[in-house]
Amino acid sequence: MTTLTSDSMIDTESIAATAPRTHGRLQSAWGRCFAAIYEPLMRATENGGNAARRAAVLAHARGTVVELGAGTGLNLPYYPPDVELVLTEPEPPMARRLLERLQQSGRKARVLQAPADRIALPDGSVDTVVCTLVLCTVPDVDATLTEIRRLLRPDGRLLFIEHVAAEPGTRLRRWQDRLARPWLRLAHGCHTNRDTEHALRHAGFALEAVHHGQMESELLLRPLTWGTAQRSAA
Repeated sequence: MTTLTSDSMIDTESIAATAPRTHGRLQSAWGRCFAAIYEPLMRATENGGNAARRAAVLAHARGTVVELGAGTGLNLPYYPPDVELVLTEPEPPMARRLLERLQQSGRKARVLQAPADRIALPDGSVDTVVCTLVLCTVPDVDATLTEIRRLLRPDGRLLFIEHVAAEPGTRLRRWQDRLARPWLRLAHGCHTNRDTEHALRHAGFALEAVHHGQMESELLLRPLTWGTAQRSAA
């Protein structure tokens, strides 16, 4: 794990050297391209309503906040000013862009370059965990949710915005299942058909204020769920 801060110099060589080697050369090259095009690809979705959704969900963040898969930092403007912010991102190209945005924002935060299921923070040390369009990409969603439960204090909450599998038997679900493997490679680890709400309940989270809708300007990834979940007792 690499630890960076908002006042760190951006050293692309050291970031690359200490990054986990999770991809081959071709995937790493595509990872750099994906980081560069991610925000342009998301622009219509964000402008269409997802930015407002981020703001509404992240208004509930409090205390020590850990964001998993912070990407290029699209959530940064929406955090309350009084939270203690820890941003995690496993991919070096995304981490570099995240650092740049963090420095431009003037906010103070720690940046941990680490995968979502291995965060080097103590048990029960976090008030809020944030996942926005992240649980679709983690290789092992159950391991990630177990890690979130480990990090959260007993009264801690998970704030989430996630695209999810369409209803079984629908035309969209058939397309999600059919395109799952090629999409996984094209979208740098994104799963088209995860039942995230089921995974949350199975992991022991109590779903609280949960909303359902559609992600703007998307076709294959249209079904969306967002809200809060509490770390229920083991």
